[in-house]
Amino acid sequence: MIAMLTVKLESDLPIDQVASKVETACESHNFSLLQSYDYHQILESKGFPIKRKAYVYDICQAKTASMMLTSNPEFSIFMPCTLALHEEHGKTVISTMNMGIMLKAVRKDKVLFAEASSLFKKLKIMMESLAGIKDA
Repeated sequence: MIAMLTVKLESDLPIDQVASKVETACESHNFSLLQSYDYHQILESKGFPIKRKAYVYDICQAKTASMMLTSNPEFSIFMPCTLALHEEHGKTVISTMNMGIMLKAVRKDKVLFAEASSLFKKLKIMMESLAGIKDA
């Protein structure tokens, strides 16, 4: 089930190297980085350390967010877009929610659907650049 709801890429690059490129990648792909979380540090500070690094980033494209919230305020529970990094089996995993499933709900609004689909495509391209699959 999780595989259906996520888009996931693996990278051979160290997680700290990928994490150090997120802010620049967001700028290059016209996303605003709203917030970042070093989840492994947060959990450790709460007394629940984990044995892997995990980073979570809240990112946004204001135009698309405005359009979505104007016509579909119930989508606010899926916003902002989340980008996550974690370590797994010696790889860095870069993931986000599979918005393709959610966008089917707005298909009738052709302008919004095109805008949101473009955002999702740009997010996947940004993930590829972070993974070292594609140059930014």
